[in-house]
Amino acid sequence: MKNYFSLLDPLRFGAALGVAVFHLMFYSWAGSSINAPQGFEQYFAADVQVPNAAPFTWFGWVGVEIFFVISGFVIANSASKSSPKEFLFGRALRLYPAVWVGSTLSFLVLLFFAREKASEFILPYFQAMLLIPKGIKGQWLDAVYWTLAAEMAFYGLVFCTLLTKKVTLRHLAWGLTIYSAVFNAFSMLLLSGAIQSDMLYWVVLMFRVPGATWLLCHGCFFALGIWLFISANRKLSALEQFAVVVTCLSGCAEIYYFSHFLLTAIPAISDQSAFVPILVWAAAVLLIAFAANKSRHSAGTASPEAPAYLRTLGLITYPLYLTHNVTGTAIIRVLTDAGLDASLAVWASVAMLVPVCWFICAKIEPAIRRLLTEFFSNFRVRPKAAAASGLPAPLPELRLSLPIRVKVNFTGR
Repeated sequence: MKNYFSLLDPLRFGAALGVAVFHLMFYSWAGSSINAPQGFEQYFAADVQVPNAAPFTWFGWVGVEIFFVISGFVIANSASKSSPKEFLFGRALRLYPAVWVGSTLSFLVLLFFAREKASEFILPYFQAMLLIPKGIKGQWLDAVYWTLAAEMAFYGLVFCTLLTKKVTLRHLAWGLTIYSAVFNAFSMLLLSGAIQSDMLYWVVLMFRVPGATWLLCHGCFFALGIWLFISANRKLSALEQFAVVVTCLSGCAEIYYFSHFLLTAIPAISDQSAFVPILVWAAAVLLIAFAANKSRHSAGTASPEAPAYLRTLGLITYPLYLTHNVTGTAIIRVLTDAGLDASLAVWASVAMLVPVCWFICAKIEPAIRRLLTEFFSNFRVRPKAAAASGLPAPLPELRLSLPIRVKVNFTGR
């Protein structure tokens, strides 16, 4: 029997690659059309333009929405077999080591290449190291870190859910489903012209990045991930299937709204279709649903270990996401100044980052985790080790109808 969840590792890597190509090959030069604060890539590599590739690169940002669905699935898996303390400790060990390495690398690159004073990066650097959201008026060390704010907000909700005995992951999925669907439906009313207000239009967009911690735009993606996790353990009820439909429609609305904004604001892609990123996202969701469905039908059947190379791709994803924008832009600048073609410089930059990210995930992150584990063990605050990674045993909270004995080596950030 195949280990179907091993399909999610290359999916995560593909999503990260799409986001990297979007930033490095498109947004770095086309983003100046958007009325938003310009980042390091805009003023450092804005003249490295690849307009011919725009039809194939402009929608790479949808990889973030794919990340959020996978995160909802993976975090539900982790939380369903953990105590609150175990969950918090496990998430910290997953997130912080790579962030410390990635933000330090970005900090050093900014000190060397950026035109701002070094003092302007100190506060954003420590905020990144601690995973503290910048707020509405603050400055990100790297613009891509906004997604971590949304992730931390979701982790906080899951942690609070674990602290209670009455609120379950299923309840959390329902709450996020309704909460985000209402907001995204309102967004579509604005876009349709049923509600005419320029101020509200920009307020809605604000909740996508600066206000990401509210999860108004993106709560539906995390909810969908939880529903897919539940479906991997038992058949969903008719009402739960309806919730899945709502989250999918809500997700499509969020993607369409942001796509429309980009297509309207950036002349280079004005002839593109807003449905392209929706189709890419839908294909990814179908792959996750396929893996969940196959897992449920193969419950109780031994599953082989996932191929090591697929797991490696999954592990590379997180440090690649953290380093591609600032560090990747600096590499592109150096390569183009040396005379390399712009498009070749982008792919060369990604090719250079992949082995660096492998070294981070395979060597540096484990070393930091060991040190952290030993440190907390010495102070007797380390929780009891969690069960081996994989699909959990059935939980009363999820009302799983079948025991799941399949061991699946799948974890994620």
